[in-house]
Amino acid sequence: MRAPVTVLRADDVRAVLDMSSCIAACERAFVAYSTGAAELPDVIHLDVSESSGEVHVKAGYVRGAPHYAVKIASGFVSASGEPVADGMVVVFDARSGSPAAFLLDDGYITDLRTGAAGGVAARQLAPERVGTVAVIGTGTQASRQLEALAIVRPGFERVRVWGRTADHVRGRVARVLADHAGIDVVACSSVREAVAGADVVITCTAAREPLVFDEWLEPGVHVTAIGSDGPGKQELDPGVLAAADLVVADSRDQCARLGELQHAPDQVARTVELGEICAGLRRGRDDRAQKTVCDLTGLGVQDVVAAALVMERAGDRGEKIDV
Repeated sequence: MRAPVTVLRADDVRAVLDMSSCIAACERAFVAYSTGAAELPDVIHLDVSESSGEVHVKAGYVRGAPHYAVKIASGFVSASGEPVADGMVVVFDARSGSPAAFLLDDGYITDLRTGAAGGVAARQLAPERVGTVAVIGTGTQASRQLEALAIVRPGFERVRVWGRTADHVRGRVARVLADHAGIDVVACSSVREAVAGADVVITCTAAREPLVFDEWLEPGVHVTAIGSDGPGKQELDPGVLAAADLVVADSRDQCARLGELQHAPDQVARTVELGEICAGLRRGRDDRAQKTVCDLTGLGVQDVVAAALVMERAGDRGEKIDV
């Protein structure tokens, strides 16, 4: 007889999954992916154009782990014009293929592991001393990326925020002030103003044309680009990648199809995978003056390791159902 399936809801998942642990788990996931210890199918993209909806389906398995997982994440636009994210992760027993858990997390795992990936990138690539951070975009990832950066590069003093909508920028500035007391937070009227002199630039928008250009960036800057995760999306001018001393991707192949590298195919051959750096197989930043870029499209193996943490820590939380 099949064992009951555990159902964990958003509050259960939030209670057991934190950013610091997720950063460590995602680092292990990147190593597994880049060293051939993980199985990762292609991403499924589904557009629901009538509702301005976008759905991603990602899956993965780390060899030897007790579970594999499939994640469905969606982003829609509400009637009021606000973005609405949702999703769930289905966890399966890797020995039998039977469902083990439904994580009805409202997209929390996706949000946290995406922020955590930025934390891994910053740990390996950002300057040791970060004073000024530029955030391009005002969605959930603006906060998650800063949360992760504060763990791996604590002590930054200034945050500059740019977004297309003034009200959203003001709201994001208020939230940054609340979350990071003592930091000087500025709303900028242009991307160029935001990135000027920044030590770390984080782009987290749904843009389909370049927002950041190399001539605006100072030597020594690190850029984490997370918005381009589908065909046609783009936040960085190809010149940013061409001028970088080190170009890094979560997945070379996936970024060439879905990330910033789709617009800079001549840079693919020299691109290093983040997991290769984490595993010590390739070098990360080794010079304060280097320009580094990390192209993150999101890997299913990140969802797997985040879900594994939830399973390990859930204890008696949730409910059991027969399926």
